[in-house]
Amino acid sequence: MRNRKKQLITALTMSLVMAFPLASHADPAKNLAVAGRALTFLENGPSGSAVLGVVFDPSKPGSVAEKNAIMAALGGGYAAGSLKLTGKPIEVSAVGGASGVAALYVTSGVNYAAVGGAAKARKLITIGSDPACAASGACVMSVATDPKVDIVVNRATAAAVGVAFKAAFRMMIREI
Repeated sequence: MRNRKKQLITALTMSLVMAFPLASHADPAKNLAVAGRALTFLENGPSGSAVLGVVFDPSKPGSVAEKNAIMAALGGGYAAGSLKLTGKPIEVSAVGGASGVAALYVTSGVNYAAVGGAAKARKLITIGSDPACAASGACVMSVATDPKVDIVVNRATAAAVGVAFKAAFRMMIREI
């Protein structure tokens, strides 16, 4: 009986531990809002209408779910200041051949190294919701909105793709 009670407590504890991270994830639409505004702070950045490629891995349900949420938030066009973004889903295996995009939004869990290499070769801005993407050098910037807005910019990756941010924006971010 005592062993059964211990197993029940362990099972309940594990289910709470596993459920908590799911409850604390930020809304991808909020991350998109911050990412869209961040694009308006680029020196000589995109203006008018621009296509945001949403990179996902079809074998990873979390990546697909984030892609679906971002595409839904973009809808027929998402206004971020003077910039109007539309979305284009791109499988991670097709990033090297992606065309007609101004920037890439990298969903969590994709092969960051593959995306980063292809994006640098094509001089594309990469934005992810996972700080590990920016820390790895695959993303120019990571954007998180939960529990507070946190924008991390990888200086070396930004330089590699030829982008610079306006001074006003640099005061609001963490550079690594």
